[in-house]
Amino acid sequence: MATSPSRQVLVLIAVILACFSVPLNFTAGPTAQPYIAKDLVGGAAALSWITNAFFLSCGSTLMAAGAMADQYGRKKIFAIGMVVSTVMSFLMPFASSVFTLDLLRVPQGLAAACAYSGGISILAQEFEGHARTRIFSVIGITFGAGLAFGPTIAGILITLLSWRAVFFGSTIISLVALVLCVTSMTDSKDPNARGLDWWGASIFTLMLSCFTFAMIEAPTAGWTAPLTIGLFALSAVALVVFVVVEKRVANPMLDLSLFAYPQFVGVQLLPLAAAYCYAVLLVVLPLRFIGIENLSALQSGVLMIYFSGSLLFIPFVAASMTRYVPVGVLAGVGMLISVIGMFFLMHVPIGDHGMAMRINLAVIGFGVAIPWGLMDNLAVSVVPKEKAGMAIGIFGALRVSFDTTAIAIVGSLLAFFIARNLGAIPGLDPQAVAVASAQLSAGAVPKALSQLPSVTHAQWLDAYDLAFRHLLIALMTLTSAATLLVFGLLGRVSLNHDESNAESSLGVTLTKELSGQES
Repeated sequence: MATSPSRQVLVLIAVILACFSVPLNFTAGPTAQPYIAKDLVGGAAALSWITNAFFLSCGSTLMAAGAMADQYGRKKIFAIGMVVSTVMSFLMPFASSVFTLDLLRVPQGLAAACAYSGGISILAQEFEGHARTRIFSVIGITFGAGLAFGPTIAGILITLLSWRAVFFGSTIISLVALVLCVTSMTDSKDPNARGLDWWGASIFTLMLSCFTFAMIEAPTAGWTAPLTIGLFALSAVALVVFVVVEKRVANPMLDLSLFAYPQFVGVQLLPLAAAYCYAVLLVVLPLRFIGIENLSALQSGVLMIYFSGSLLFIPFVAASMTRYVPVGVLAGVGMLISVIGMFFLMHVPIGDHGMAMRINLAVIGFGVAIPWGLMDNLAVSVVPKEKAGMAIGIFGALRVSFDTTAIAIVGSLLAFFIARNLGAIPGLDPQAVAVASAQLSAGAVPKALSQLPSVTHAQWLDAYDLAFRHLLIALMTLTSAATLLVFGLLGRVSLNHDESNAESSLGVTLTKELSGQES
């Protein structure tokens, strides 16, 4: 494609800004949440939706956004995403309640999906060959940087200004990307675009939403409450309907026949394990550091660099090691390293943020960084070549689904463990214990203490500490079980070392395929 190099640079900067804003907006939510809890009116469930609303709306619509970019124009979809992101981010600091903030996070997540899918599609059109490989490597590094430094950036803004500055910062990033989009991008579309399975996408989103809603509401509403049971039932019905629809439509969102390949099933276990040893801790740890242990947002952000910093360089090393070690073994070993890190983290007493805490956080992050960049290429390596596009689409959809549901499940599980520990204290009202436990799991300590004024500081701190240890045991169990299956199903799988592997090593092939682009 003949084009001005200077214009291409501006296009690349616009997409980098958009891609950086996605992990930044995700990781900034948990960092800002304890401060938001102090300023705005809202319960524990509403606080949980600050993160879940963004992640659910973004993740469940990535495939739809990619299809729309191909059908209606990549620049148009990217620009729409940036406009909506700019407006929503600007309005968030003025939210009068947590519920209002939650509502604004939904279109912000939808905008992120549009900007991300549209931007990746644009880069696939602007660059070719080795240049495209290098560009997608830059995007992979951008995502790693967003995950690693997002909490720190949020911490700096909160420390110097307030939690509102985090969203103003996102506004500026989106606005600059929008200006660059308008002035430097050219539009394109796929004349042969097949469109999207809208029925499948809608039912899939409904299923995820109902399940997530049920998990968030259960700790306070009760696990046997009509609302909770109804949401779980609706989610189950939606799952059955989704399977029926996908078997009948001509161009399904998910080709379920791929699950006949045992190794493909094994690949799906990798993001499942990563969800429970990494993604959930991205949310839980800042809430613990800031809300429970009273660290500043900046101090929490520095600790999170130890946790996520490995994503900036370990995927490169892991990709090169696949020449000598079967990729399934390499990925499984990485997950086991994360389990070891969680085991030793469990023995770090609450309030201790010294070397023991930092080393264990780094070990967990190091372990998960090993398979992090290998999973996308694995998804297409274990199925017939003609099914590669659908395989990566299924992998992407399930990867996001695992993260979304894991965050909701772990939040409820932590609240359950806290409630069980507080319930052992005589004379407490069970409903007050349930509400307070949900507040503590969300990092809203003042609101939790208002529910249980008779509970001493030492008592609720011990209740949280023990609950966190039990949570880590659950996470280790889930991760270990998935990892053992990975060894069994993928232990002998090797990768083809061609040009595409360079892209997959950073986890960006996923987005290319979601947006309908082939190298």
